[in-house]
Amino acid sequence: MSFPLLSESLTRTLPGDPAPGFSQRTVKHAKFALDSVGGRYIVLCFFGSAAEPHAQAACKAAYSRPGLFDDKHASFFGVSIDPSDESEARLIHRNPGHRHFYDFDLTASKLYGTLPQTTNRADALDALMPQWIVIDPTMRVISVVPFREDQSDISEAISLVEGLTPPQRFAGVELMAPVLYLPRVFEPELCRHLIETYEADGGEESGFMREIDGRTIGVLDSGFKRRKDVTLTDDTLIRELQMRFMRRVIPEISKVHQFKVTRMERYIVACYAAEDGGHFSAHRDNLSKGTAHRRFAVSINLNDDFDGGEVSFPEYGPRSFKAPPGGAVVFSCSLLHKVSKVTHGRRYAFLPFVYDDAAARIRQQNARFIGLDKAASGGGAKEADIARA
Repeated sequence: MSFPLLSESLTRTLPGDPAPGFSQRTVKHAKFALDSVGGRYIVLCFFGSAAEPHAQAACKAAYSRPGLFDDKHASFFGVSIDPSDESEARLIHRNPGHRHFYDFDLTASKLYGTLPQTTNRADALDALMPQWIVIDPTMRVISVVPFREDQSDISEAISLVEGLTPPQRFAGVELMAPVLYLPRVFEPELCRHLIETYEADGGEESGFMREIDGRTIGVLDSGFKRRKDVTLTDDTLIRELQMRFMRRVIPEISKVHQFKVTRMERYIVACYAAEDGGHFSAHRDNLSKGTAHRRFAVSINLNDDFDGGEVSFPEYGPRSFKAPPGGAVVFSCSLLHKVSKVTHGRRYAFLPFVYDDAAARIRQQNARFIGLDKAASGGGAKEADIARA
């Protein structure tokens, strides 16, 4: 046959395939998630050991192009499987654009098919198939360039990245993030009531969930996220919010995604304030055991007299969304998203998650992995069966 036989390449990563996500140590970070940098081109260079001349030449070529690997157009990640690279400090970390993973347990190398699945640590350097893998802003593979003895792979990979269109037009057209944009979910009176409820309490600093040693723990890091939340406790108010979701949000999710929402979690009014530098860096909402059940996030703005604070989806370009008061942005919890810094005023929002009965069972099964730190839930992690509310 004249076309590639995928049945013969089940363990290799090929152009068009989704790029597997992984988290590993880097030269500067105890844990770094590859898919947290979606939204620009990513170059993975599986060189094996920085002691090898070919690896040194590859890293030098990438390091010499700061205008190309700038974390806007592209980012370079070397992947080492040689512990001596760390002990002898052979690798250079530079922000922006130039980093290295320590893949000493071979997780990434096996995920990308540069090592056979059965390879053990002792044989890894001999078994490695060194190569460059170029990934697009939505985390799909563009090209795989194997190392060659004459080192021509280096110029080929660098030239390929150099010739790529700006990330926001990587597909040839500007893409729309796959989100629902729904005006008129909450009435103006309800928006004002929720803001007044927040102001009467004042809010408490909100954290985010992170997987640490197998447990989902709440973390506070103002450099990554700055927001204050108030948990709603009035049962009558909560029921009114649920009814609006049943009538105005859930039918749209069903129509577009053929997904039947039955559960709703987290009844909070959140505030991103300019005086606090309110923002939330790029993240996904379902990467830990304690959040794996989440299916869709809903962001309902309660006011519009603020600047900044807009939701964007880096994998799909720089376009950001600012729903009108009472309007919602609904999106899959798997999408990389961020909230830009509020530069004037305060953004108030209602921010729940919704899912179904099958996901509720996952939540129950994973409850034992959730730490007790209050920051873990961000407040108001109470679940409700809204299908029968």
